Order: sequence, then structure tokens, then C-alpha cells
Amino acid sequence: MSDTTTAENIQEPRLVTETGIDRRIADIIEPVLVPMGYQLVRVRLSSQNGATLQIMAERLDGTMTVEDCEAISTAISPVLDVEDPVDREYHLEVSSPGIDRPMVRKSDFTRWSGHLIKFETSVLVDSRKRFRGTIISADDEGFTIERDQPAPGEEPRVVIPFTALAEGRLILTDELIRDALVADKKAKAAQAANENFEDEDSPIN
Repeated sequence: MSDTTTAENIQEPRLVTETGIDRRIADIIEPVLVPMGYQLVRVRLSSQNGATLQIMAERLDGTMTVEDCEAISTAISPVLDVEDPVDREYHLEVSSPGIDRPMVRKSDFTRWSGHLIKFETSVLVDSRKRFRGTIISADDEGFTIERDQPAPGEEPRVVIPFTALAEGRLILTDELIRDALVADKKAKAAQAANENFEDEDSPIN
């Protein structure tokens, strides 16, 4: 997995965004999340349990704790009550993107280079719209995968422009679980070190 700095992720726009009511909700809550140090991953209103509003978010370093989920829920609930975008009762569910996460930002493809992904494109790329393969590299324009099961006559590697990406997510593998746990441990250690540094710099009353 490649490292990306926090600075690279600040205010980074999403490649994959919502439509309809989900987009309306995203527009309402994102201005609340950003000043808190979180970035929105996905909004989805489903009919699960009557109606469930799922908010996926994470810190800029990719971590997300139960306390973070509670903080977000507490912050966005009053705003959603005021704006009232949903015309029926619903259950609010705030969560992390999970290990087999949706891939919604350019930095996701850099961060998770070397891992298996499945995705769809909005237009035909190399005569198809559905792909599965390992992320080989990524730049500002797009990403390259190596297909795990190329059809006869297909090149093993294909370049996907970011402008063509419709949706995608990582595929759960032992390697992904291992790397995700390592990354989470490093990020939390960095957070703790930063908090200790800030405490040491605090003035003594």
C-alpha cells in the first residue's frame, strides 16, 4: 500500500457522487463534516428497516472510530432535522467505509495500489464497462489495473480514466485485511503522538 499525506487529502473532491435525494443529503452534511476533520465517502438512503440513511465517512488519515461515528451523528442530526430532506421517518447509520471500501477519490487508488478492485465505468473502455483486477498505478488522470481473468484477445493491463469511473470498491482479501490493519495502527499511533505533542505544548496554568 502506498502512503499519502494528509495534506493531499484536504478538500479533495470525490470522483463518484450521489444523485437525487442522496445528493441533496450529501450537500447538507458535507459542510458540517469538513470543519470537523472528516471527509464524506458515501450517502445512501435505502428501504432497509423501513428507511435507513447510511453515511460513510472517515478522518483525513483514513481512520474512523466508534467515537467518530457518534460525533458525526450528533453534529449532523440537528442539521438534517432543520433541512428535513427525507419525507419519512428513517434510521441514521454513520459508519466507516470498511475494509472493502468504496473507491471515491483519486487518492484512494494511490493509497490502495497493489490491491484487487471491481468497478464499473459510465462508458465503454476497451469494449466493456465492468472490470476486476489489481491496481498497478494511478496518476492525476486515471489508474491502471492488471486484470485477474482477461478474456481471450484482451490485454492484461488497461488504463481507466477517472472521468469514466461510475463506481468501484476494493475486494476483500487476506492481503487487504493485513494492510488495512497495519495502516489503521500506524494512523492511530500518529494521532496519539500528535495529541501528546499538543498536550506538551499547552500552557501550564
